[in-house]
Amino acid sequence: MINYNTKAWLHSIFVFKKADTLRQLFPMILIVSAYTTCIVYIENDWLKLSENSPIKNFTILQTLLSFVISMLLVFRTNTAYDRWWEGRKLWGSLVNNSRNLAIKMNAMLPQNDIKNRTFFRTIIPMFATALQQHLQSETTRLELDSEPHPEIPDFDHTKHVPNQVAALMATKLNILYKEKVISGDQLIAVNNELQSFLDTCGACERIKNTPIPYSYSVFIKKFIFLYIATLPLGLSLSLHYLLVPIVALVFYVLASLEMIAEEIEDPFGNDDNDLPMKKMTANIRKNVNDILR
Repeated sequence: MINYNTKAWLHSIFVFKKADTLRQLFPMILIVSAYTTCIVYIENDWLKLSENSPIKNFTILQTLLSFVISMLLVFRTNTAYDRWWEGRKLWGSLVNNSRNLAIKMNAMLPQNDIKNRTFFRTIIPMFATALQQHLQSETTRLELDSEPHPEIPDFDHTKHVPNQVAALMATKLNILYKEKVISGDQLIAVNNELQSFLDTCGACERIKNTPIPYSYSVFIKKFIFLYIATLPLGLSLSLHYLLVPIVALVFYVLASLEMIAEEIEDPFGNDDNDLPMKKMTANIRKNVNDILR
């Protein structure tokens, strides 16, 4: 995720980053400009149509399509941003629940119980790491302490790793209860945090595995293409070659909105505007280590 100063207007306007849509759309902008130039040349210099030509009625079509396409793009970007913001709230709750569980285990476990404290200091951040790499469809590589932990087994990476991490935490808490290290009331007190881990995982998977319907996404792209293709037909008789930069600008705005929506609708990837899950995972590890040290 890109961190930036919201008040730095000049920097935002004149500095182009990898995530900027202008860099990605530049070849298509050149093609659209060349297409518009051809239309203007054919209508004005070759066919020499007058401004009263019936082809100018295409401006009426453009007026009607402008309202429709603006409504579609507003709905598209709002839907994509809602998915991004929901993902951010879910990871925010994961950070809070990890801290809460660490604080409760710090209060429940004796200060001299180094083994169990080290276990929870390792396993709580491990869930965030497993969830991050699970959502990014990578092989989970769990970061452990420098010392070996025989109580933490090697997880089966062919199965759902976050489930295995959460199950291991539940098993450990149950063992502590049977060994009377914690009481039944204390076991109930940490149940909400333990349950919230998989609730967060399931909600993130719902966003990840349910993209915007294919037909809707393709329809918007076709609509933008139709709008840009017909835009020069009626306006070239009045604007002439001034229409070339105008059409290029309109295409850039419409296509950029669609590209931004495509990028943020899946907030768990590695794009520049996706959630900083790696940074949040590192914060969880640091906070839990500070609490259970």
